Amino acid sequence: MTLSSVSQASPRRLLHVFSTFRIGGPQVRFALLANALGAKYKHSIISMDGSADTLQHLGASIDANMIHASHKDLPFHRRLMAYRQFLRTHQPDQIITYNWGAIEWALANLRQICPHVHIEDGFGPEESHRQLARRVWTRRLALSRKSLVVVPSRTLYGIASNIWKLPRKRLLYLPNGVNCQRFSEKSNPHIIDSLGLPKDRALIGTVTALRPEKNISRLIHAFAVARQSQLCHLVIIGEGGERSKLEDLTKKLNLQQEITFAGHVSDPEHVLAALDIYAISSDTEQMPYGVLEAMASALPIAGVDVGDVKSMVANPNQTFITPKDVNRLAQTLKTLVADIPLRQSIGRENQNKARKDFNESQMINAYDRLFRAGDQANHVQESHASILKI
Repeated sequence: MTLSSVSQASPRRLLHVFSTFRIGGPQVRFALLANALGAKYKHSIISMDGSADTLQHLGASIDANMIHASHKDLPFHRRLMAYRQFLRTHQPDQIITYNWGAIEWALANLRQICPHVHIEDGFGPEESHRQLARRVWTRRLALSRKSLVVVPSRTLYGIASNIWKLPRKRLLYLPNGVNCQRFSEKSNPHIIDSLGLPKDRALIGTVTALRPEKNISRLIHAFAVARQSQLCHLVIIGEGGERSKLEDLTKKLNLQQEITFAGHVSDPEHVLAALDIYAISSDTEQMPYGVLEAMASALPIAGVDVGDVKSMVANPNQTFITPKDVNRLAQTLKTLVADIPLRQSIGRENQNKARKDFNESQMINAYDRLFRAGDQANHVQESHASILKI
């Protein structure tokens, strides 16, 4: 059987299960894929926490609906029974689960009712430093039989293979992609002016959800050190529960005039185009979209060595990806702020690598073939070998 024989004239019905449908990397990628693939698919979405923020990113013509089926009030075994009954009743062509928060649906589908793809993007703060034994065993049980498991980073591929002990024939490395043309546009002066950003110094920025595992406090402390010897300004783009704590830290360090909290920005490419340096300070990441977008925007990356970040950036940038240490990150910031030709050269190398290795169209085509292939692991693996780089 070939992939072409799997294709159907009618839209393929996909059930997506997220722990949350708030704005985040996996959710935004889903919206991007849904918009790009259009009428090929009908999407049913379950958000385990009931949130639906990412719906605003879907085009008006996309066939997608939210379903309330988390059953969090039920005991564990009854939840699994309810999920299993849901799958029997609705019979989706494929169920796609995202990260640990949706793993119960994988357990419910253990004796397979419908083909299953599990996409694992990374970990929350509870797994930022080590794997939890209970979760390792649960993933091994839920995902090792007939599920296809997709990971966007080589780091996660190693964890899934060596720690979770998932069969390699059912494990796919599929890197994220970025719209390189969109992120090569010029900055929008209206947005820059509205944020009140200075024009007489180097702008360091980051785009991220303000959550504990992103450890923006590390970046703020590193910036506080760097600014003592270099003229620079920090822009933090994003929202989240940590914002008030981070603003308090900024006040404590007397940096209110040196740091801008921009909040959510719908067109981050215009702000990225105005930056001189992109920074990342997370405790845990795999293949962060912010780094890809910054690379496509021709920015150098100053960051900590987490997930695939060091292998993502161009070779000249790898020196500026350091251990998770405030002083090392501060030194990296100082070096890049002080050397304009260096950061511009590195930025061009990053942009070239993003265009070559992380183009959005490659990712869209790979997911399209994956969603249409169902549970045919061998065909997916064989067809995607050149794209997945396994």
